[in-house]
Amino acid sequence: MNIRATLTELSDAFNAHDLDRIMALFADDCVLEMPRGSKPWGTRCEGKRNVRDALATRFEGLPDVHYGNPEHFVDAAANTGISKWTLIGTTREGTRKEVQGCDFYTFRDGKVTRKDSYWKIVE
Repeated sequence: MNIRATLTELSDAFNAHDLDRIMALFADDCVLEMPRGSKPWGTRCEGKRNVRDALATRFEGLPDVHYGNPEHFVDAAANTGISKWTLIGTTREGTRKEVQGCDFYTFRDGKVTRKDSYWKIVE
């Protein structure tokens, strides 16, 4: 598989807010770890339906969210990749967000099995 091309496709799909396109790249047994949550790993979602629901919530909470300045890094031998980006968006309450972050991806058979998201805390 071409991990860099898949990371680029993921970035494009996220910026298009296209859940069908995003989820087509995820395995059925995928795991998503969001940066916020009550546990040290944030919030963990398991399985394609739960991951889709969590991503839908992201798009609902930041309707104009955009992941700009993407940079992709690949370790093909480990079936992993990292996408670094700057998130810009406005909450439903009108608060503007801008934060740098990254997603650490693990792949199996050409599909995402894990997406672990991190971002800077802006105070």
